[in-house]
Amino acid sequence: MERQRDPRGALVRPYAVTRGRTEPLQDIALEAVLVASPTQIAESRFAGHDKHRIAMVCEGRPESLAEIAAYTRLPLGVARVLVADMVAEGLLTLQTAAPATGYEERMEMLGRVLSGLREL
Repeated sequence: MERQRDPRGALVRPYAVTRGRTEPLQDIALEAVLVASPTQIAESRFAGHDKHRIAMVCEGRPESLAEIAAYTRLPLGVARVLVADMVAEGLLTLQTAAPATGYEERMEMLGRVLSGLREL
């Protein structure tokens, strides 16, 4: 007989990972490019499992915040908080951030992303 999973477990863990925070220390755009150096990866081992996984994803290749969330299978909100913490702690380097744009420009960009995903 298959055991049923408690759906509350999936909700509690992300909340615990961010220590209850839902807002990042700094606003990092979904398309912002992040990278981790070998030194940053070594230091991330002492910052916790999830932060070390994020650093490993960014090892040797720049990744966007959206890609980091997808590769680590973390909810986007949790990834935003952890990545912002890591940038503040010097565990990740923010190479570029998206230019400040208005609502219309961001919605247009998201529309292009969705169109591209539908073509896959």
